[in-house]
Amino acid sequence: MSNWWDRHVVPRLIGCACTQPAVMRDRAKVVPHASGDVLELGCGAPNLDFYDWDNVHSLSGVDPSVELLASATRALESKGLTANFMPGVAEALPFADASFDTVVTTFTLCSVQDPRLALSEAKRVLRPNGRLLFVEHGRAPDPSAAAWQKRIEPVWKRIAGGCHLTRPVTQAITDAGFLCHAPQGHYMKRTPKWLGWVEWGEARLAGADAASPKMS
Repeated sequence: MSNWWDRHVVPRLIGCACTQPAVMRDRAKVVPHASGDVLELGCGAPNLDFYDWDNVHSLSGVDPSVELLASATRALESKGLTANFMPGVAEALPFADASFDTVVTTFTLCSVQDPRLALSEAKRVLRPNGRLLFVEHGRAPDPSAAAWQKRIEPVWKRIAGGCHLTRPVTQAITDAGFLCHAPQGHYMKRTPKWLGWVEWGEARLAGADAASPKMS
């Protein structure tokens, strides 16, 4: 039953949730800033329309969901775009060290098995002056909302493909050895607080050139 749910129901739930207007507005704050050779974690996400293709030299991506990967491939074909999308997980990226200028993660770190390992892999494949662009939902700053997240998470993970509600976002990225530039956060409108806290921003490897252009 669990495998059937994960194969047939979860991709539809994710597809519906991840294309809600509030979610798409948050994607639009981050994805257009990607440039150079770009890697997308969770490339089944609906991000293709947000890339500035004049600034993207190449696009690669991994996604563990066969269904979401197939949907992304169809979207590429319908738009006449090419990308190196393949099955895989963020914790074990099939790419060489220092392969990318930008890593993009949008509403993905909530559902990876090991966010620390996923961020470590992002560091590994980034070039020395590369950037991590992120927009993720996670642990709410409001104590009441955070308490509800803790109560709901065990059931939510089972029905939403392993999605966690209580994971920190910016703090986890900082702990992984990135420097976050002016991270921001808000509760999405018309969304319960236990689900609606989102943080976004740009992060660079600690020690990267501080004079490099940053996301506005």
